Amino acid sequence: MTDQIGARGPGIDPAAYHPQHVLWAFEDGVGTITLNRPDRKNPLTFESYAELRDLFRALVYTRAVKAVVVTGAGGNFCSGGDVFDIIEPLTGMDMRDLLDFTRMTGDLVKAMRACSQPVIAAIDGICVGAGAIIAMASDLRLATPRAKTAFLFTRVGLAGCDMGACAILPRIIGQGRASELLFTGRVMTAEEGAAWGFYNRIVEPDALPGEALALARALAAGPTFAHGITKTQLNTEWNVSIETAIELEAQAQAICMQTADFRRAFEAFRDKRQPVFEGD
Repeated sequence: MTDQIGARGPGIDPAAYHPQHVLWAFEDGVGTITLNRPDRKNPLTFESYAELRDLFRALVYTRAVKAVVVTGAGGNFCSGGDVFDIIEPLTGMDMRDLLDFTRMTGDLVKAMRACSQPVIAAIDGICVGAGAIIAMASDLRLATPRAKTAFLFTRVGLAGCDMGACAILPRIIGQGRASELLFTGRVMTAEEGAAWGFYNRIVEPDALPGEALALARALAAGPTFAHGITKTQLNTEWNVSIETAIELEAQAQAICMQTADFRRAFEAFRDKRQPVFEGD
């Protein structure tokens, strides 16, 4: 990773970035992350967890990437933590090492929420455990009819409160539905996910990559500085009163009104043409 020119921090060169444990592609301002262990339904390892965390942290400082798609190879999204690479070693760790691990996995969710880019999860097939968490932590979710999502931590003797699930999932689908999924670990079907608001849209498997990329490109072509402000406010306003939220949004919108993109939009409307946003 290198310092991104024009940004204060350790960003990446998205055209030259080559992770070791996931696939990365970059085109038209969109970065695509592919979980790529299709023979085992794309489980995560200690190394891929850390690599994803570090990548999302770096995206905070990588202005060239304007939207992100996360997907899985081979007809599945992610089967969670690898049973033999993660679960088995965890059974022999002491409390200090276990807490290091759970904090590291939580840091992935924090990094996904902290980066300014909209993150789109493109979900096909199995999406369980940590895979369901990655989908949950994304900003938008597209799924196929065969998507099967489960927060199955209780099935392996753990609590449902993993990586922020008890805070984030109820805000997406409601307290009662989240409670059912987190207590039982059962599969949420694609139909349920769409009806409950977990999925933004259901598309056919062959159309999923193109639909996710088209949505990401549309967002990347928009006012990306303003998108970052929207994401920040969506996160921040979970924990404040309505009065405070209104004041925060007044300040945020005033900041956006000073951007060149705001003037570009006005000038395009005045001239009866489509605006071309540049994220400044």
